[in-house]
Amino acid sequence: MKTFKTLVSVFALSALFATSSCTQQQNQKEMDNHSNVFMYENDMEWEPAGEGVTRQIVGYNEDIMMVKVKFEKGGVGTAHTHKHTQVTYVVSGAFEFTIGDEKKVVKAGDALYMEPNVEHGCVCLEAGLLIDCFNPYRDDFLKK
Repeated sequence: MKTFKTLVSVFALSALFATSSCTQQQNQKEMDNHSNVFMYENDMEWEPAGEGVTRQIVGYNEDIMMVKVKFEKGGVGTAHTHKHTQVTYVVSGAFEFTIGDEKKVVKAGDALYMEPNVEHGCVCLEAGLLIDCFNPYRDDFLKK
């Protein structure tokens, strides 16, 4: 768990430094679009994210978003690309990830880094949970 906290802290600091050159007006605009300050497990909705996959948005503002992704064995995170930098922490389970041309198996305690616009996806080998962090936030994940 210490590795996870360190990983999230580093990612959050990276997001902070990436936005430090914004003007005061831009910063105010960004803070107008954010999650609640306190997010409680029982109040957060799980939504479908593919066959055998559900996700729960944990918290966000326009600079960063954290999402829990729950997989059943055999669930597929379909290969895709997006403009966001992504860091993923494996809380539990085992997954075969493909990032660009590399394919590796990761398990609880492992983490992955994905550059923007690099194709990535996974297959769940043992039911598990991932924590995804994105910069900037995934506005496509938010209900309009």
